[in-house]
Parts: sequence; C-alpha cells; structure tokens
Amino acid sequence: MASSSSLLSEEQFLCSICLDVFTEPVTTSCGHNFCMACIRMYWNSKDLYQCPLCQEKFSRRPTLRVNTTFREVVENFKKRREKGRHGPPPEPGKVACDVCTGMKRKALKSCLVCLTSYCETHLEPHQIASPLKRHKLINPVENLEDRMCKKHDRLLELFCRTDQTCVCQFCTEADHKTHDTVSIEEECGERKAQLGKTEAEVQLIIQDRQKNVKQIKLSVDLSKKDAKREIENTVQVFTALVRSIEKSQAELVEVIEERQKAVERQAEGFIKDLEQEITELKRRSTDLRQLSQTEDHLQLLQNYPSAVYKPPPTKNMSEISVHSDLCVGTVRRAVSQLEEILNKEMEKLPEVKLKRIQQYAVDVTLDPDTAHHKLILSEDGKQVRTGDAPHRPDNPKRFDGHRFVLGKVGFSTGRFYYEVIVKGKARWNLGVVRESIDRKGIIILRPEDGLWTVSRRDVNVYVSWIFPPVLLSLRKKPQKVGVFVDYEEGLVSFYDVEARNCYI
Repeated sequence: MASSSSLLSEEQFLCSICLDVFTEPVTTSCGHNFCMACIRMYWNSKDLYQCPLCQEKFSRRPTLRVNTTFREVVENFKKRREKGRHGPPPEPGKVACDVCTGMKRKALKSCLVCLTSYCETHLEPHQIASPLKRHKLINPVENLEDRMCKKHDRLLELFCRTDQTCVCQFCTEADHKTHDTVSIEEECGERKAQLGKTEAEVQLIIQDRQKNVKQIKLSVDLSKKDAKREIENTVQVFTALVRSIEKSQAELVEVIEERQKAVERQAEGFIKDLEQEITELKRRSTDLRQLSQTEDHLQLLQNYPSAVYKPPPTKNMSEISVHSDLCVGTVRRAVSQLEEILNKEMEKLPEVKLKRIQQYAVDVTLDPDTAHHKLILSEDGKQVRTGDAPHRPDNPKRFDGHRFVLGKVGFSTGRFYYEVIVKGKARWNLGVVRESIDRKGIIILRPEDGLWTVSRRDVNVYVSWIFPPVLLSLRKKPQKVGVFVDYEEGLVSFYDVEARNCYI
C-alpha cells in the first residue's frame, strides 16, 4: 500500500505564509497548518490572534506545539521527493534467518532479546521453552543492532518525549532522568491515534484535490470547446478573406480584359485608316512615276498641274500609340480594400489579442519608499533584485514582512499593461495589489486581501495565488510575463509574452 505522502502533491505541503514546504509544522485549533516560525511572525505583526486562512479569532494567543506526526509526513515527503529525483528506490529484500547455515530461509520473526531473526524451524524453541516465551518477538526486520542503545548496549524500549528520541532503561537513570519518558508502546499508540487524525485530514485534502482535479478537467473541456470555436472562427475569417480575394481578383481580371478589348478595337480602327491611306498614297505614287517617265512633252505639261496639286491631307499617325495603363488605379483600390478587410477580419483572431492588449502598455517605475529592506533597486527604478540594500527609513508605505515593492504610479480607471522579465530567476512573485493593502507583517497572497499574483516557487512549480492556490501547468519556463488589468471589467490576466499564451 502506498504511504499517504505518496498520494499528496507539492502544493499540499506549502505553508500559505512563506509559500514553501512546511518546516516544524504546527496546527491551529481550526485545523490549518503553518510553519511555527511563520505563524509566530504573523501574530507578532498583528494586534489580534486569528487564523491567516479562515480568519477565526482566538481569545488568547494559542500555545503552539510541533505536530510531530505531520512533521514526519512532511519529512517523508521531502525524502521521497529527493529520491524521486534520482530514480525509484530499490525493492527491499526479504529478511533471512540468522541461524540457518548454507541456504538461508526466510525469517518468520525477529527476537528483540536475542537480537536474532528466526525462520519457522528455528523459531520453535521460542514457542516451547518457558524462558524463551517471555522474549519479545516482532515481524522480521534487518539491522536489529539499531534497536540497541549505543551507549548502554541495552534494548531501546522507552521513548523520551522531551528529546523526541528512543532510550533504554539506563538512559532514564542518567541523561534523561528528569525527562518525560514513556514506553515505546504507549508513544506508538498515541502517534497512531495522531496518524489516524492526520490520515483523516489527509483524506479531506485528497477530496479537496479531487474536487480541484474535476474543476481542472472541466476547465480543460471548456478550453477544448473554446479552441474548437476559435478554430471555426479562424477558418471562417480566412474563408471570408479567400472569397474576398477571389472576388477582387475576378473583378480586376474582368476590368483588365475589358480595357484590353477596348485597346484592341481602337488599334483595329487605326490600322484600317492607315491601310486605306497607304493604298491611296501608293496609287498616287504610281501616277507620279509614270508621268515623270513619259516622252510625250505635251502630255507632261497638260497633266503637270494636277500632279503638283497637293493631295488631301493625311492623318498624322506618328504620335499615335496603342497601350493600356493595366488599371493601376483599380489594382491599388483593390489592394487597399483587401487590406481593410484583412485588418478587420484579423481583429477577430485570438492571436492578436495580446498585440491589442500591448497597446495599453504603461511605463512602470518602482517606488523605493515601498521596497522591502532586502530589495535593491536600480538607479532608474526599472529593475529589482534581492540583497542587503542601504538603510532606508521606515515609513507607512514600506513592506516589512514580504519582499515586495510597488510601482510609483497607480491606476484607478481604464486599462493598463506592463511586462516583467523573469528569465534566470529561480523564485519570483508579480502582479497587482490594492493601494490600501497592509504593508506591515505577514500577508496572505489572495484576492480577498487585495493581491492578484502569480509566482514561481520551485524548479517547475508555478502558482496562481487565488484561494485555494492553483498550480499552473506550463510547457516551458516563461522568460517574460505580461500583466493586464481592465479596471472597469474587474479583470486581471497574466501572459507568457514569448509563447503568447494567457495563464489565467
């Protein structure tokens, strides 16, 4: 059977205050878990004692004790996570009988008095001999010497609650004389009861996560429907564009063809006139040649006046040219119309949404009066990094519980957009907050407290801090994150600028 920690995911071990895996977890009376240092810091920064998550108030400051059972679960989770990074652990081998010679058989029990594991055959004396019957037998385990006190070489049969360690009888008479000690059986009984309680809590968490899984699956289904609708819209847009282009092309071809036919008709008229004039000129040329060659002087003189008479004026065709402008103006108008249609249709595509949103880009300059003392700002106020900043005087605007810094200029209307380069950063938080946010002490990252943020928490752990927090499944690490706010619509969106995808 898989252990409970193997059924839990990363976000279930995140403290909602420090946003990291629990360290020394404590449980409040309302059932929520926090790091001991985190909840103490939170209460120290407030005038009243209440749960940061459910806001339940306590009449007096609760006494906190480490939830040792849950701490073991957390530590087990950390170990499993580390092992998971280096491959699955090897399967444990069977415990062999310590008495068998040659081929050793499987041990049936281990004796805590003899510190020996026995197979069914060699265990028989412990079941028959009266002195041996009093020995404590357990299910077979390896390394029985680990159950002996290294200092007194006696069986570890007691548990020191003060030091949270197993001890022998001699230890309680020496180093642990004044400590709270009980039998191992008693401590195990109480821890099993606590484990049962923790298991019940874990089951509630599992149910909550299963509910989240259903919600995510529902979101995926909705996303599929949206994607299908976007594809249909895209196909419709490009179909309309193709049809418009084909129509414009057909109209343009028809205009050009009509213009060409007109040019051809005009050319045919010119050619016909020219051919008639050529025929007339050839006839006159023949008459003149014959007259100039005659030997009859009288005939020459009688016909000369008509020969030197100027012929009817002919058309001047030297400057006539037949051409077409190829409807340059028509082409330009068609292209202009197509461009207008293209822009109008492209506005319907989801790919241009980010480009439209980027039109609302604003220039953000960070405000040093709000910066946490562990943040160093660049001289131009455009960059921030973690480090020991020069001493800054405290003021009501400055954050002292979280490493936050705000922009100098706020917005109370309209739309605005800005981008943050997060390339190479292992951990980061970014988003928008209300101006009235409490700048002092520990702040819970959730919209109810005036924060809309996304974060990177681990190697590939990205969290949207709504309530409850939602892990984001990203295909690759974002290099630049865009933040868009539509104040009137009450909308905050986060974008992977390079991938041109919207997170939430």
